[in-house]
Amino acid sequence: MLNILLIPIFLLLGIGLQQIKSLPGHTAKYLNLYLIYVVLPALALKYLPSVELKPELAFPVATAWISFAFSWLIFGFLGAQFNWNKSITGCLIITSGLANTSFVGFPIVSALYGEEAVKIALLIDQAGSFIIVSSVAVIVASIYSSGKKRKRDISKKILTFPPFIFFMVAIIMNLSGIHTPEILKSVLDFVAMTLTPVALTAVGLQVNINLNAIMSKYLWFGLTYKLLFIPLVILLLFKHIFQLEGMLFKVSVIETAMAPMITGSIIAISHNLEPKLASLLVGIGIPLSFLTIGLWYYILG
Repeated sequence: MLNILLIPIFLLLGIGLQQIKSLPGHTAKYLNLYLIYVVLPALALKYLPSVELKPELAFPVATAWISFAFSWLIFGFLGAQFNWNKSITGCLIITSGLANTSFVGFPIVSALYGEEAVKIALLIDQAGSFIIVSSVAVIVASIYSSGKKRKRDISKKILTFPPFIFFMVAIIMNLSGIHTPEILKSVLDFVAMTLTPVALTAVGLQVNINLNAIMSKYLWFGLTYKLLFIPLVILLLFKHIFQLEGMLFKVSVIETAMAPMITGSIIAISHNLEPKLASLLVGIGIPLSFLTIGLWYYILG
């Protein structure tokens, strides 16, 4: 529960730091680089080598892929149909297509369903959201960012993207039965603890909430998709088509209903895909998601 309380605290801290004129202008950028080059690789080494893979867990893991696929399909179609700027389309696909399944998802799932549910949430995050943000999201960002990108340039971005490199290392360790050395675990634990405060502070630093921003139709397109539409799709699909039930079903829906992923917004921002919109989707989406998650929790019973 402490992690849940830290969420609004660090968001407000980042927003408050905007008022300090002496703060370096690129502080948020440096924090984002720290997340990409240090924190995300550390999370891969911390969790993935020891994750037990089971066939039945494929359903909750699939939620992240389904969410991103629908996001690409829907916003890609709308962008082409209504002649949106490519940067807007790319921003909505990436930021709205990825759920905040880790530092927001983990504490909420733990509070609602207990520690056993966290194991399911971890796989959704690591085998779903984490892989997507490390690979497919980079492809989308490269496609929709300005300038022509050759296929080999996109492939190079993926293969040299630090989280993806460490993800592959961690998967190889898992399949080979190699565990993270004990000497590294305390370091990885410490680095992992910095995810919430650093990420949320970085988002807060980039949030510029004003009437025009809140009234943006693109903001509400993205949030409606992320907080209401795609959780409903997963609920109907898993309940009536796949007939999933119990903890696997509930965690799948709740994790899908999480606010947009901060890392996804970082990918969008780093590729200059509407940075303000990407920040707002997270900055507005996280506090708003507390209300909508309560709604989904009530519906799931």
